[in-house]
Amino acid sequence: MRLKTLTAATALLLAALPGLSQARDTALYLPFEKVVQQMLAEKKLDGSVKFYLAGVKPRGKVTVISPNSVTNKKTNAFNKSDEAACEWALQSALLTLQDAARKANANAVTNIASYYKRNERKDASTYECHAGAVIAGVALKGDLARVN
Repeated sequence: MRLKTLTAATALLLAALPGLSQARDTALYLPFEKVVQQMLAEKKLDGSVKFYLAGVKPRGKVTVISPNSVTNKKTNAFNKSDEAACEWALQSALLTLQDAARKANANAVTNIASYYKRNERKDASTYECHAGAVIAGVALKGDLARVN
């Protein structure tokens, strides 16, 4: 009897593992500037630091102070649309980059690329976000710089 119970429990456990290991991880490519403008309008960003995706050239001379600054932000995606959760994670990442730029005496973050799981993806208009059933995440890499 005990052997049957152990065998049944093992079979149930093994049947559940594939579902757990194949959790949802949807890649989304969403407009970056929309979130920046929204944060500026809501005064979440103060405008002292400008953000430039890779492929977007700032006007003026760019002096890189600290290259390859990385932030990796996650948020609870439960009961949110994928887009809303991704925007929330991007907002958190932008606030982190703004704080890092201020500490480095920079007024811009340039050459911003998505950096999810250390896979760099450069796009001049979108950022990459990965949304699951309960968590959404955004990872960014950029250069802290002074633009004159």
